[in-house]
Amino acid sequence: MTERLSPGDAAPDFTLPDSEGKEVSLRDFRGESVVVYFYPAASTPGCTKQACDFRDNLAELNDAGYRVIGISPDTQAKLAKFASNESLTFPLLGDPEKTVIEAWGAYGEKKNYGKTYLGVIRSTFVVDPEGKIAHAWYNVRATGHVAKLIRDLGLAS
Repeated sequence: MTERLSPGDAAPDFTLPDSEGKEVSLRDFRGESVVVYFYPAASTPGCTKQACDFRDNLAELNDAGYRVIGISPDTQAKLAKFASNESLTFPLLGDPEKTVIEAWGAYGEKKNYGKTYLGVIRSTFVVDPEGKIAHAWYNVRATGHVAKLIRDLGLAS
């Protein structure tokens, strides 16, 4: 089990390929607030719902100064298909080796239908402009999480 991040911790830096094969680094966003979310697999029902919720609320988040990045263990080809099929315009990064996912504490034991297994823990973080964790949520629900995030950030009207 990897150690979980808490507010005030330095956000682990990363450089990963996006759905178009372009390298994206967290340090590229220094000076901005960034929502980094981890999800188990592109094009699955829960992950699609969550990604579409981010897509549908992206303007509100961007207008409030938040950029959004999604990270999963998927390949570039799978991410490209997911982005295209769902009209996702924010970066989707692939971490097939799960090194970044583990560094952020988003990989560990999960339970489903009475079985315990290792997998990606659906998690969301807000990184402040200085690169520190401002908020950390683990084991979030796919449905309704983006609305809760917006409320917790004080953006809900």
